[in-house]
Amino acid sequence: MSFRRIAWVAVVAIVAAAAYGIYAPETADRLGPALGALAHRAHGEIWAHEAPPSGQGQPTAAGQGQSGVAPVAVAVTPVKRADFPVILESLGQVQAYNTVLVRARVDGQINKIAFTEGQMVKQGDLLAQIDPRPFQAALDQAVAKKAQDEANLANAKLDLTRYATLAKQDFATKQQLDTQNSLVLQLTASIAADAASIDAAKVQLDYTTIRAPISGRVGFRLIDEGNLVNAGQQTGIVGIDQLQPISVIFTEPQENVVRINQELAAGAPEVTVMNADGAELAAGHLTISDNQIDLATGTIRLKAEFENKDNSLWPGLAVTTGLKLGVDKNVLTVPADAVQHGQSGLYVYVIDDQNRAAVRTVKVARQNTNTAVISDGVTEGERVVTTGQFLLQPGTLVTIDTGQRS
Repeated sequence: MSFRRIAWVAVVAIVAAAAYGIYAPETADRLGPALGALAHRAHGEIWAHEAPPSGQGQPTAAGQGQSGVAPVAVAVTPVKRADFPVILESLGQVQAYNTVLVRARVDGQINKIAFTEGQMVKQGDLLAQIDPRPFQAALDQAVAKKAQDEANLANAKLDLTRYATLAKQDFATKQQLDTQNSLVLQLTASIAADAASIDAAKVQLDYTTIRAPISGRVGFRLIDEGNLVNAGQQTGIVGIDQLQPISVIFTEPQENVVRINQELAAGAPEVTVMNADGAELAAGHLTISDNQIDLATGTIRLKAEFENKDNSLWPGLAVTTGLKLGVDKNVLTVPADAVQHGQSGLYVYVIDDQNRAAVRTVKVARQNTNTAVISDGVTEGERVVTTGQFLLQPGTLVTIDTGQRS
């Protein structure tokens, strides 16, 4: 290739690059600020002379405003009056209705473990057996001591009768009669003490048979057969959780305390629990509100009860609760998607008769995932924007997307 041809190719390439840079000056910006500035200036000069005067040239597209900007497509819905069920949602945790750590009440060796870990037990079922022989021996000893004292009492009563007869004939002194009468009373008291000792020995012997104090599900075994236990140790034998019924503990803001207590006084408000996916697990009722508000959080603790026949609720499970507190009648409602958060608070976009958007500050009394109750800021029948708010400014011309109207 000759030098002349190479030079021509280079010139053509430079001219083409310069022309493209003028047409698309943003490309020249990448090569350097100086080249970008020159390209933008040339682009402005050329296209400014070619642009048609205002009001001439091609007509604006249908639906465009005077500025040439197309209206923004949005979906709207009217503000309506409706009955709104008051449901307070919160986070809660499932707790066993009753929890018992079964401990030994006497000292001894574990001879038998009568349960399986995770087993459902009924109140009174055998859980464990402590060696009963020392306690049986103590009971037998108390019984024998009572029999001995009863025999001594019988003999003492006979001697008392004899002394009473001799005293009448002046063959026995009054002192001897009184001494014998005191002995009879002492033996009578000893027999009463023996009876109490027998009862205590029976109780101790009964403690060697460990039974379930409540119905529920046992957890992990905390001690094995053959180990020694004593009444003072903190380690138990097994824990039992009552699952039917079962409780859920949750909190609500202090602003709702008065209404909650009113509903409790009138009856047991319904409470539903849902899992993390929003599926309902069970329905129950509120049983109690705490006797004070937590000053650190400004909330009050509540407890609800559930039958839990299918064991869908499990101790320790985190759930979402829904406390139903009646119905607000004939209130202004809008879709929850219409309410936006701004620096000055909550607001909605309202569309007027000229299809222009206006910002309206609102107060939301209550809200769930679908609907918001508006206490101030809008009137019935006004159109609020439910989709497309991020494209709007006050005064923006809009077109209604009827395909998305809610």
